[in-house]
Amino acid sequence: MKFEETRLKGAYLVSLEERSDDRGFFARAFCRDEFEALGLNQTIAQSNLAYTKRRGTLRGMHYQVPPYAEVKLIRCTRGAIFDVMVDLRPESETFGQWFGAELTADNRRMLYVPESFGHGYLSLTDDVEVFYHVSAPYAPGAESGFRYDDPRFGIEWPIDIEVVSDKDRSWPDFQAP
Repeated sequence: MKFEETRLKGAYLVSLEERSDDRGFFARAFCRDEFEALGLNQTIAQSNLAYTKRRGTLRGMHYQVPPYAEVKLIRCTRGAIFDVMVDLRPESETFGQWFGAELTADNRRMLYVPESFGHGYLSLTDDVEVFYHVSAPYAPGAESGFRYDDPRFGIEWPIDIEVVSDKDRSWPDFQAP
């Protein structure tokens, strides 16, 4: 795997290193030792699959509050998404900054989202599937979020947002702890 640190400290774009021959290719999609060598959380407590029907559907912005904060490793396995994370760590030099990347079934890139980051994505195609690992089980009482259009962050979504759940639309503006 190839790890490319984003401008947000501790957050990475992860690309596969394909080993190809006339049959196709093989690539390691997760390796505990490689994550550990970079000081990244390599715990997988839960894996999730999300299917989105329509282009322009937004899911987010979500996070779990400590002590239930979670790391996410996201991969789009069908279609394409614009995946966004926001650094919510008040002590971080990149606090309040966001990073977005296009993840597609074809580019096979993944996004490593550290603990205490907000996360969400926008479907760029119809019929999108997103598969992701999380480092902690979902804790309903620890779920939080902020609006995808919170002016504090100024996230630049690449296409019009057409579908948002009532829950995601009703998140408040972010309030730093």
